[in-house]
Amino acid sequence: MTIKPLFSLFLPMVLPLLVSCKGGNALVSAEDGDTLHLAYADNLELVRYKDYVKASVRNPWDTTAVLHTYYLVPDSIDLPVHLPEDGTVIRTPLNSALIYSSVHNSLVSEFGAIDAISGVCDAQYIHQRELAERIKDGRVVDCGIGTSPNIEKIISLNPDGIMLSPFENSGTYGKLGQLGIPIIECADYMETSPLARAEWMKFYGMLFGKERESYEMFARTEKEYNDLKNLVADTKYRPRVIIDRLYGQAWYVPGATSTMGFFIKDAGGTNPFDTYQKRGSVGLTGEQVLYTAGDADVWLIRYSQGTDKTMSELASDNAIYPQFKAFKDKKVYGCNTTRIFFYEDIPFHPQWLLKEMISIIHPEQSVIDGETTYFTPLQP
Repeated sequence: MTIKPLFSLFLPMVLPLLVSCKGGNALVSAEDGDTLHLAYADNLELVRYKDYVKASVRNPWDTTAVLHTYYLVPDSIDLPVHLPEDGTVIRTPLNSALIYSSVHNSLVSEFGAIDAISGVCDAQYIHQRELAERIKDGRVVDCGIGTSPNIEKIISLNPDGIMLSPFENSGTYGKLGQLGIPIIECADYMETSPLARAEWMKFYGMLFGKERESYEMFARTEKEYNDLKNLVADTKYRPRVIIDRLYGQAWYVPGATSTMGFFIKDAGGTNPFDTYQKRGSVGLTGEQVLYTAGDADVWLIRYSQGTDKTMSELASDNAIYPQFKAFKDKKVYGCNTTRIFFYEDIPFHPQWLLKEMISIIHPEQSVIDGETTYFTPLQP
C-alpha cells in the first residue's frame, strides 16, 4: 500500500495508536485515500487524503444514509481545487468554535484547546471550572438555550464552526443553518457501546489540531476499559442490576445492546432486560419492572436534586420501590447529577464508570482505592 507523503511524516508517531484491539492493518486502502481504522464506532468513517481528511457521519436513524460529510482542510494550505462538492468544508484547526454540549466542551478543554471555545449554549450546565470562569467574565459568549439559541449573538460571534448534537429529522436547523457557518453534527451519543462513543474523540481531536493528543487519550481509555472488563469476564456469579427509576409513568430500562446494557455486562453483571434486543432504552411500567427484576441484587439510580436522596425519601417517592430486593438489602446506590458531573465525564471516560460498577457489583475485586465518585450508597 502506498502511503501518502504528508501522512508518512507522521506515521511513526501515529501508527501505534491506530492499531485496533481487533487486529489487522491500521490503514486500509480506499481508492486514493487511506481509511483510518476505527475499532468501535459504527456511525463514523475517517479517510485521509493528501490535502484533507474526509469524515462521514452515518445517519443513526437510517443507517443506509449519510447524515453529513465533512472535508477537514488545514488552514495552512490553499483550498484544494479537486475537493468534492458533496459535503461541508471545515478549515482546521478550529480557532473559534461555538459548542452546544457540556460534554464536548469538557473534552475540548481536556485536549488543551480551551482557547478555541468562543461560545457555548446552556451555560448553566457547564461545570468545567476554567470554562465557567471564562463564561462569567465574558471571554466566552453565552449564546442561550441550545433548543432556541440567540441567533444575533451567534452572528456577532461569527464562529468558524458550530458543534451540536443532532436529533432525528433535525433538518437544516432553520435560521442557524442559513448563517453559512459549518455545523458539525456530533452524533457520538447515538453509538451504543461505551468505547464506540469514546472513539469519536479522534474526529474531535482532528477538528482542533489535537489529533495526537486524542489518539493517545483514546488508547489509554481503551486499555484501561478493556483491562477492567477482563477482570470479570470469566466470573460465574453475575448479580442482576437495575438502573434508575420511574419518571412519570415510565421506567426506562436498558436494552441488551444499549450503552448501559454494555456497562452492566462488562462490569460482570446481568441486565434483567437483555431480552429486549434494542440499542436504546425501553419504557415499562413500574409493575413490569418489579415483575421482571424485583429480585435484582444491585440498584443504581441517577437523579438531580438539591440534596442527596435517602432510602426513606426513595420509599416515599413510590410504594413500589421498597418491594425490590435491592432496597431491602440496602444495595441502592445514587448519583446526584446536580453536583456530580456524570454526564460530562463518562461519555469520553467510560473506564471511570466501569471501575465503579465493578467495585459495586463485585466488591471482591478491590479495583477502587477509597470511596466511589459517581455512585454512593443511599443513606437511611
